Amino acid sequence: MSVLDRLGQKLLFAFDPETAHGLSIAALRCGVPVGGSTTRDARLNVTVCGLDFPNPLGMAAGYDKNAEVPDALLGLGFGFAEVGTITPLPQAGNPKPRIFRLTADDAVINRLGFNNEGHAAAEKRLAARKDRSGIVGVNIGANKDSSDRIGDYERGVARFAQYASYLTVNISSPNTPGLRNMQAREQLGELLSRVMAARAAATAQPPVFLKIAPDLVEAELEDIAAEVTEKRIDGVIVSNTTISRPGLRSGDAARETGGLSGKPLFERSTIVLAKMRRLLGPDRAIIGVGGVDSGETALDKIRAGADLVQLYTGMIYAGPSLPGRILSGMIRFAEKERLKSICELRDSRLDFWASKQL
Repeated sequence: MSVLDRLGQKLLFAFDPETAHGLSIAALRCGVPVGGSTTRDARLNVTVCGLDFPNPLGMAAGYDKNAEVPDALLGLGFGFAEVGTITPLPQAGNPKPRIFRLTADDAVINRLGFNNEGHAAAEKRLAARKDRSGIVGVNIGANKDSSDRIGDYERGVARFAQYASYLTVNISSPNTPGLRNMQAREQLGELLSRVMAARAAATAQPPVFLKIAPDLVEAELEDIAAEVTEKRIDGVIVSNTTISRPGLRSGDAARETGGLSGKPLFERSTIVLAKMRRLLGPDRAIIGVGGVDSGETALDKIRAGADLVQLYTGMIYAGPSLPGRILSGMIRFAEKERLKSICELRDSRLDFWASKQL
């Protein structure tokens, strides 16, 4: 970490995690220079689902829930940013406190529960940037008390298709009761059919990604892969947070309920990624997320089968210059290995990761 990153972290860690998050959003919104210079190199260019990414590293959903600062995130060096999760109606989410730092584990547990300002507020912001460059995905979800959750996703597609570089269907958060049940094959099949019909009827047809949980067994992964293939979903994001607690050292905080993200998620999410790559074959797009906090972990996601990589929690502990450091590390690796494109690395450790037990 740079001296600036360390000072910034010390300042933010003086506040509770949710307040610190709000302050970081405010800093980006106000144009405070919180990151280093952006890194560009043609060897990092990636084309996925017809979109030309300047590099494979993105900001995951969950940070910019209300589409307030996507362009500022791109300015930190990210090749793309994903906003949301956005639900049709505003909702407050679960009671506070609901974010917990596990500093001994470089991890976070959250049980936010899709707190966001709703479709209308996000649409206003996304419409204002519609003609700007940069790849911005929109992550859509369902309201906790919705009587028709699939309908909520249809409304999200209809509302944001014209503004989104891609759409993400998020059914994998552990913090909305019953949401993960939509990953079961029968419900998933209906959801994906209706989402794709909504996209076909929309004014634009961006790629659609499905975001899945890491807490799945082999048979469930097989069912998801079959439905993704049959319904012609463009790609899969692997993975959301986990409800498991693998060898944590952070005491009482580690016993909080919610989804765990950060370093302890890396191994399981990467195994699920590789298994999903095997099931989907070489042509379906996959975004790898979970425990990315360095150039090496980002490269390992690609080696395991990811076309693109996302992070969020890693930046809490490594600071806003992390994207630039990861990209510089990728460039050094490409130079050392004499790669013409970082894409040459994909699947090079697929068998290693896919053979591991869940």
